[in-house]
Amino acid sequence: MEASLIIADSEKDSNMYYATHFLAPDAFVYVGLSGKSVMIMSDLEVDRARAQGKVDEVLSSTRLSNDLRSKGILHPSLTDILEAYLKNQDVKKIEVPGNFPLEYADSLRSRGFVLSCRKDPFFEARLVKRSEEVKAICETQQATEDAVGEAIDVIKKSGIRGELLYFKNEILTSEKIKEILHLSMMKKNCIGEHTIVACGVDGVDPHNEGSGPLKAHQSIILDVFPRSSKTRYFADMTRTVVRGRASEKLKKMYAAVLEGQNIGLRRVRSGVDGKMIHQAILDYFHSLGFESGERAGRLQGFFHGTGHGVGLDIHEPPRISQGSNILKTGEVVTVEPGLYYLDAGGIRLEDMVLVQPNGCENLTKFPKVFEL
Repeated sequence: MEASLIIADSEKDSNMYYATHFLAPDAFVYVGLSGKSVMIMSDLEVDRARAQGKVDEVLSSTRLSNDLRSKGILHPSLTDILEAYLKNQDVKKIEVPGNFPLEYADSLRSRGFVLSCRKDPFFEARLVKRSEEVKAICETQQATEDAVGEAIDVIKKSGIRGELLYFKNEILTSEKIKEILHLSMMKKNCIGEHTIVACGVDGVDPHNEGSGPLKAHQSIILDVFPRSSKTRYFADMTRTVVRGRASEKLKKMYAAVLEGQNIGLRRVRSGVDGKMIHQAILDYFHSLGFESGERAGRLQGFFHGTGHGVGLDIHEPPRISQGSNILKTGEVVTVEPGLYYLDAGGIRLEDMVLVQPNGCENLTKFPKVFEL
């Protein structure tokens, strides 16, 4: 018999949470075999796991250890427990995720088990979202949109003094906008980390989180991707705004990115290769003269993927990028092209969509407004 095995904590490992729907900060064991799901828990968590976990059986590691002690193993290790349990189930082959601890892999192999690594996603069903999963993502998205609305309202109401923005007689900073975003999302039980509020040249690096004063007449990228503390599902949205007047190049970049995103949105549907969507946007940018590549020692233009899956992880398969990925009905993906030039700044727009047989449903309702 072959079994699936995960040893991880479900707060960090989304495969473990998906398998058990039980949230715990310390590592525990999940075993899947013959349509049966089992958790092996410490006594600290065993009662809560039996009440909350979505598995067929929860076993006490202490009770399993005591069984081994009665057979002469004085200090049973976790591998001893697993060996006894798996051999009792006539398991000889084990599939594990790519992040499975090497310590346990080596020990299990030394005891005669054959281990193989299942390519991510460990549970392929994770990619196609059930209706309740889509609902959870939309709830997180609503918290995201509410927060971004508050943040953009502050930027819009800010005053311009020289090249800087002021709000209530204080210099408006990236840190202040992140504080507004995070507090708003926390009120709705969502936690934002590594939120991007990047102004001007900072925005040319797509993952620069931004820092310091926000400047007038320059692009400000707000990329917000919180996780719900209740459901564990992420959302992801990006908007780019300018307080004041954008340069002519920024205006042309924004118009190009907006239409580039529309090109992507029109092409997303079940059975389409994400590679073709990505290439269509690249071709459109190229036709407008927005070239991509390394200039002055920095990548400029459009040099990241068009999109990615969203769920229990912020970046999941499938990808809409240079690699081939066939989209399937029920997947939730982002469409987020961008343009980045050192002499102008960065522009990125990002929506989340639900892939459907004949198109997609846009789960993002927040408007796109550039100049404030």
